[in-house]
Amino acid sequence: MSDALDIALRLLAVFVVFLVFPLVIGQTEHKVMAHMQGRLGPMYAGGFHGWAQLVADGVKFAQKEDIVPAGADRRIFQLAPAVALLPYLLVLVAVPIGPHNAVGQDLDAGIFFVLAVMGVGVLGSLMAGWASANKFSLLGGLRTAAQLLAYELPMLLAAASVAMAAGTLSLPGILEAFHWWWVPWQIVGGVVFFVAGLAELQRPPFDMPVADSEIIFGAYTEYTGLRFALFLLAEYAGIVVLSALTAVLFLGGWHGPFGADGLGWLWTLVKTVILAFGVIWLRVTYPRLREDQLQKLAWTVLIPLSLAQIALTGVVKVVISS
Repeated sequence: MSDALDIALRLLAVFVVFLVFPLVIGQTEHKVMAHMQGRLGPMYAGGFHGWAQLVADGVKFAQKEDIVPAGADRRIFQLAPAVALLPYLLVLVAVPIGPHNAVGQDLDAGIFFVLAVMGVGVLGSLMAGWASANKFSLLGGLRTAAQLLAYELPMLLAAASVAMAAGTLSLPGILEAFHWWWVPWQIVGGVVFFVAGLAELQRPPFDMPVADSEIIFGAYTEYTGLRFALFLLAEYAGIVVLSALTAVLFLGGWHGPFGADGLGWLWTLVKTVILAFGVIWLRVTYPRLREDQLQKLAWTVLIPLSLAQIALTGVVKVVISS
């Protein structure tokens, strides 16, 4: 009975994080962009520092009419937002936040699990583009597919480098084996992983599949109301997952200075928040890449760098073992 209660509490904690953190990231993005770009609107809603902006957005989406195009594949069209959102909930189950088994479920092949499930989330965009019966949506879905194929490989190779260094595919196992001197020689893999993750989330500057000036928000053109809000929530949930995974794999996760592992969850949270802020900062700073530039970055820069990182990891492992 105690085991069942422990599992229930872990799942409840993961569910609460899943419900709260993406909304916090969304609210933070409003404020950061308001400060960086001089946007006055998000700073006034509700009074003090625009605290009610997120509430206003939620009410707006809830009030909008739910429309399904006459020519759409209705079942696939309605299912796509859930397919885009729910995989990130499953990924959070496997992400450790602290020492002493502070994880929803420790999986032996944790890296493969989280990368595979994150790839499933991208299928929501493909389903939405195909089912909408709209040429702009279909084009956005095809761009999403091309982007997924290009950036899934460097992301997997970068994660494989860390698994080689730790000698395990378990995320808690990687953190148990982590040493601070890993950071300098794994940093290239960390950058590759983070950039590839941004591209899979279709975040700026990798948002060509949802280019509003060309294909009218791509795969999501025909979505309205709460279904559209679910796609936005999936994007913010993806930011939380990507930032947490980057912190765990390349920045030591719960490890902090002065050996303060008792505050492990706090160090994981701080690193995740800093990386999430970086995601927002990139949106404000850089213009959208063209489709050819996006593909060139993946195939000629990120994949060679990730392969070089694996080679370096192999060399370091051989030197250490000898």
